[in-house]
Amino acid sequence: MALTLFDTDEYRPPVWKSYLYQLQQEAPHPRRITCTCEVENRPKYYGREFHGMISRETADQLLSVAEGSYLIRESQRQPGTYTLALRFGNQTRNFRLYHDGKHFVGEKRFESIHDLVTDGLITLYIETKAAEYIAKMTINPIYEHIGYTTLNREPAYKKHMPTLRDTQDERDSTGEDGVSEKRLTSLVRRATLKENEQIPKYEKVHNFKVHTFRGPHWCEYCANFMWGLIAQGVKCADCGLNVHKQCSKMVPNDCKPDLKHVKKVYSCDLTTLVKAHITKRPMVVDMCIREIESRGLNSEGLYRVSGFSDLIEDVKMAFDRDGEKADISVNMYEDINIITGALKLYFRDLPIPLITYDAYPKFIDSAKTMDPDEQLETLHEALKLLPPAHCETLRYLMAHLKRVTLHEKENLMNAENLGIVFGPTLMRSPEQDAMAALNDIRVVEMALVHSGQAGSPRMLGILPMGLCPPRLL
Repeated sequence: MALTLFDTDEYRPPVWKSYLYQLQQEAPHPRRITCTCEVENRPKYYGREFHGMISRETADQLLSVAEGSYLIRESQRQPGTYTLALRFGNQTRNFRLYHDGKHFVGEKRFESIHDLVTDGLITLYIETKAAEYIAKMTINPIYEHIGYTTLNREPAYKKHMPTLRDTQDERDSTGEDGVSEKRLTSLVRRATLKENEQIPKYEKVHNFKVHTFRGPHWCEYCANFMWGLIAQGVKCADCGLNVHKQCSKMVPNDCKPDLKHVKKVYSCDLTTLVKAHITKRPMVVDMCIREIESRGLNSEGLYRVSGFSDLIEDVKMAFDRDGEKADISVNMYEDINIITGALKLYFRDLPIPLITYDAYPKFIDSAKTMDPDEQLETLHEALKLLPPAHCETLRYLMAHLKRVTLHEKENLMNAENLGIVFGPTLMRSPEQDAMAALNDIRVVEMALVHSGQAGSPRMLGILPMGLCPPRLL
């Protein structure tokens, strides 16, 4: 079946604004003022543009020949420090110059002085000529109308496409269409989701990183040219959105991670992972728990006994390489402790713990509270501080660990034992000490105790109802 990803009646390509690009083309070009005499103690990383210890007045006279002229001089007031003198706007501008393997006067670092001056002249020229324009360029952005959100919008015809089931549900969802669905790209997979799909729409901030764009690039928020030679803007490492640094502050928290950018499973932010794979919870959690519950609930010392570290690392690499296609069946890993080890390693490797740093103090407060009703209320408040994907994953894990305790006679793992194992795994205090570790254990043990109160009306309100069905608490 042929796929047309966008409805041509709805989609309009963005109109890129070239005013700033034209200004960059007009910017003065660098003109090095060469020192004709030998200079003692010339730093090895400077060339003939270095004039030694000369005064500001001398530098100003040398640079008066043309716009864009530049030289480097050693400070007379502070020997051993260096200044870039640059002619712009019919006046000499002086910048403290640094070198740490690359040249810089601010945040940007350059391979050569020539590149630094070129970028500086572009920036000075554009910010001088278009200061008012730049101040207003985030007004009326293209983003909401014909930009990023439109390109990622689900096409109207999606209801006619095969339905992707929630592969992370408590039941196995593989069906007749399973083979063909695995071949769908992440973009087409996104388009096949039904409006009433159970997978929640988690909000996620963009993971912007300063980026150097090769060739001309335009901002996907305001449609304006991204000027400069290097570090012209920022790029979202999870979805690929390219915007000006100032525009990044205006972009909504609607990052839609794509698998072509999210290339690993372990050590990946939890919300990023579930949005990239379009699941409720990380597939590692669901797949490992399903495997453990199918053949390991009666295993003595479950979660306490360690598996072989090399094989646990194999499971990690399988998930990073194959994602939900990773084979963790009994045919591959007969020892269930390999799977429990892989699950614990996933939580330990999270860059932001399952119980986040922001929510950590509130969870500790709930563990320290002696009154049961007050403890439950404090736990309720703590859970509301978790990002939705973290909250849903914690709910699912606690329900699983509660089922582990139901087999305590065989596996010898009660709530206290599981608290000892999972306390330091699910939460990390900024100040690590023995008392903090003890509190972490109490938090998990307390959560397990309350997970057993599914019949309590108070317990039903602990987690957001849309994410945490009462039947699984």
